[in-house]
Amino acid sequence: MRILVLGSGAREHAITTALLAEGAGHVITVAPGNAGIAADVETVSLDPTNGPLVAEYAIENGIELVVVGPEAPLIAGVADPLRTRGIPVFGPSGAAAQLEGSKAFAKRIMAEAGVPTGRPLSAGTVEQAVAAIDELGAPYVVKADGLAAGKGVLVTEDRQAAVDHATYWLQHGPVVVEEFLDGEEVSLFFLSDGHDVRALSPAQDHKRLGDGDTGPNTGGMGAYSPLPWLTDRWESEQAFVAEVTELVALPTVRRLEHEGTPFVGLLYCGLIVTEQGVRVIEFNARFGDPETQVVLPRLTTPLSTLLTAAATGQLAGAPEPTFSADVAVTVVLASEGYPENPRTGRVITGVDAANAREGVSVAHAATAVLDGDLVATGGRVLSVVGTGSDFAQARERAYAGLADITLEGAQYRTDIAAKVAR
Repeated sequence: MRILVLGSGAREHAITTALLAEGAGHVITVAPGNAGIAADVETVSLDPTNGPLVAEYAIENGIELVVVGPEAPLIAGVADPLRTRGIPVFGPSGAAAQLEGSKAFAKRIMAEAGVPTGRPLSAGTVEQAVAAIDELGAPYVVKADGLAAGKGVLVTEDRQAAVDHATYWLQHGPVVVEEFLDGEEVSLFFLSDGHDVRALSPAQDHKRLGDGDTGPNTGGMGAYSPLPWLTDRWESEQAFVAEVTELVALPTVRRLEHEGTPFVGLLYCGLIVTEQGVRVIEFNARFGDPETQVVLPRLTTPLSTLLTAAATGQLAGAPEPTFSADVAVTVVLASEGYPENPRTGRVITGVDAANAREGVSVAHAATAVLDGDLVATGGRVLSVVGTGSDFAQARERAYAGLADITLEGAQYRTDIAAKVAR
């Protein structure tokens, strides 16, 4: 199968790795990719947000499936001209991708679909934001309405910090002030063909920069899968997934279908398990990063089968995804200064040594080759993944792989999955 993957991060590297692992002889091209992806498959310099250009490339090269990784191309509507030209694409239309592109849109869909979530108050001015902050009270939750690269959400006890955050993001558009929800967070991915869904295995992301969930929000500093503590409240992981399917995923997908904007692609449900039950924190319109790096290595069903079924409206006849009993942990290696002002251009060494370890793989996120050296080109540089029979082994492998790698000024968390490895 000829597959085009759009994107340049660790998520796209993980998707490519999973497709290659099928051993089905797929011809995979990634646009634009990164240094790690380029070592595995062909990469092309193609703007993933330029829908007409991507469609022309797909037609000229006989592409049979397009997989869209990041949110920006989706919200820019890259999937629309592809579908118009009859090319199967795993990724929602520009209209359906507003589920991620606009917090207000997502909250409206949730309200009309009866999906449980925190109470939202939208604000378009500083005065409205201050009124909403005071009405909902501490802890304060303030979110940029649009895309913010994982940095638009603030949860704080400090009222002035909440007001300042709202004031800053109001320069770029509306903000949403939400009721605070307390509990454990869960990331759960659903493949959707616009009517039916299939769930993958749950994961947990670590958003804060520092150990103990301290410091600023980031795009994600690590993740693990599955979540053994779910069985404290549910009979099994399957029982949890079934509840979220009926309570969240299907009502959302069916509501969008009813509105004439079918959601075809990956519905990322950012959930929180509260004492009152499961609530939705946010939706994303694509595979999450870094959760993809721990979910896909455990997937035993061919990924291409599932993505194609979703892209062609045939999920009802597709197999239920199955997963290995092994567990997975990923730790993100980030540049000095991330997330505010990451230092780029520094040389990275030791990746081959890490990859040579048993149960370790390295997904490249922001890398390039310059004058023969592997260099960092962004904030989150690498995702080091460890797999094993239990979390203690998976963590040991991930951190051993990380210890092989050198990047001046690099930072990473030392406590990813620590609570489940005891």
